[in-house]
Formats: sequence, C-alpha cells, structure tokens
Amino acid sequence: MIYVNGNEISNADNLKLSDYLVREGYKISCVAVECNDFIVPKTQYEEKILTNGDVIEVVSFVGGG
Repeated sequence: MIYVNGNEISNADNLKLSDYLVREGYKISCVAVECNDFIVPKTQYEEKILTNGDVIEVVSFVGGG
C-alpha cells in the first residue's frame, strides 16, 4: 500500500512517480513532492518508482493574492 496525502492508494505500486502524477491530473510543473520525508527533485520524477510502504505528499502551487 502507498499513502498519498494521507490516503491509501492500492493501484500505484511499481509506477513511476511521474506517471502517477499525470494519471491523477497533477501538472508536474506546479507541484512539489515529498517521499518518505525527503523532497523528490523534479529531475527524479521519471526515476522514482513507487513501492509498497511509500508515504507521498504532493503539494500544488496556487497563485493569487
């Protein structure tokens, strides 16, 4: 099981982080991702494979003022 923003996700094992983000509708240029308490650089989104037990936090940037 993988946890994303506190929710259990059962269908993301062995997916690349970039593929998961696109599948879920995130705009990669507008998010920051933490995996297991470490920030994942955007340059590693294609390399990071989601595995059982990963705890992911995805933060979207929102403009405004």
